[in-house]
Amino acid sequence: MNSFIQLVQRVSQACGVIAAGLLAAATLVVCEMVVMRYFLGASTIWQTEFVTYAIVGATFIGAPYVLLHKGHVSVDLAALYVRRRPLRFALAVIGIVLSFTFCATVAWAGWRHWHEAWAGGWRTETVWALPLWIPLLAMPIGMGLVALQYVADFLCLLTGREIPFGVDPEDEE
Repeated sequence: MNSFIQLVQRVSQACGVIAAGLLAAATLVVCEMVVMRYFLGASTIWQTEFVTYAIVGATFIGAPYVLLHKGHVSVDLAALYVRRRPLRFALAVIGIVLSFTFCATVAWAGWRHWHEAWAGGWRTETVWALPLWIPLLAMPIGMGLVALQYVADFLCLLTGREIPFGVDPEDEE
């Protein structure tokens, strides 16, 4: 189980690096686009589309990293006021199970949509005509890896490696 959790954590860390790379690439392309359009008077063909897809891809691919570091938006107000550890534990389990179910469902739907684009040879309706399966792949991969990170978080919660909602049991009254 330790090796599984460590593997998922490494994959989530790698996703953070990939997402940062996509954002850096998008930033460089925006700078290149400004130079091309305003200083050289040249038209741009692929830059706007690339930047849009890179930022969306970074959002999906970077999501496992965000979950790994608990950087996502978490509504834990009720859990923080619950003084009994078993109830707080139950709330954490319910939250993980519901979140996993949502992410797995979105990953499955994203996979089906990606497959349609790939099998159908879908392309963007621009001059660049990018095959749509390339940007659509970020959704099933990102959400699938978020679901996998939830499995690792669940295992950490069950084995006591993490405490529910980060509330130390010794702080309880």
